[in-house]
Amino acid sequence: MTPPDGSRELATPAEPIDSARERFRTDVLVGLGLTPKRLAPKYFYDRAGSFLFDAICELPEYYVTRVETQIMRARVNEVVASWGPRVRVVEPGAGSGTKTRLVLEALGPERCVEYVPVDISREHLAHAASLLRADYPWLKVTPLAADFAAELNVPPGSDSASTVIYFPGSTIGNFDPPEAERLLSRFRRAAGPNGTIVLGVDLKKDPATLHAAYNDAQGVTAAFNRNVLTRMNRELGADFDADAFAHYAFYEPVRGRMEMHLVSSRRQEVTVSGQRFRFAEGESIHTECSYKYDLPGAERLARSAGLHLIDAWLDGERRFAVLELRPVL
Repeated sequence: MTPPDGSRELATPAEPIDSARERFRTDVLVGLGLTPKRLAPKYFYDRAGSFLFDAICELPEYYVTRVETQIMRARVNEVVASWGPRVRVVEPGAGSGTKTRLVLEALGPERCVEYVPVDISREHLAHAASLLRADYPWLKVTPLAADFAAELNVPPGSDSASTVIYFPGSTIGNFDPPEAERLLSRFRRAAGPNGTIVLGVDLKKDPATLHAAYNDAQGVTAAFNRNVLTRMNRELGADFDADAFAHYAFYEPVRGRMEMHLVSSRRQEVTVSGQRFRFAEGESIHTECSYKYDLPGAERLARSAGLHLIDAWLDGERRFAVLELRPVL
């Protein structure tokens, strides 16, 4: 349950909004035609979904953002120490960029030549970029509205700065292992042979802790999950009754992942862009997976993508890890 994503999609600056909506429509029609039905988690993140995710990050049950922020507050100077004298920070799935401020402040104007936030939600991205420019007048901010899961086309710089791909949160967990390997390989290419990838990884832990994080008492995660139905109604002319679908999240121990579903509470038919889909009572739409790793598993994943582990920073309870990775030369 992190912006993916990894996992999010919108038009790039060169692509018309209509093209992105057509891809949304195509992916939805294909996904709802599968057995079991499935939607990509990148489609959570319209403007409303992005703000709901920001609210999730503030919940007492959702430890991920809080723990990672604690790690970065305590160790950020160590994390950035080896990045080089001139750095371009690229953040796929940037969202509101809250944790990134610690990195930007640690680098300062002397080292940070550019910040490139990459996000699926164009409006949310523009809002976050404007706040950063206001708070850091010295910072060059180059927002890029794009689907980083497909490709990461970072605008070329005219300087000798090294590129750091900063991928906090636990968005890597939203990808099945083969997809995660391909994503990290894209990051390696985007960073270049002298670049660095800093990766947030949610570690395996008591399933009760995971269950609480994805089933908060205030129902914010449920609203976040159902928001994709509202988005389909608005953008694709669908007629989902969001109240007829229940949020359902659980830990699957064999694969070591959380799963989120929207479960139909009754037999019903739904129309999306003129096509009709039948739902049996209890049938679900699988909306997200979030894989959890241990450190050896994360290191194996990195090696499979041509990266090696340079350093790792964990909290005292070993709930979360921040990993520094470099290309294997």
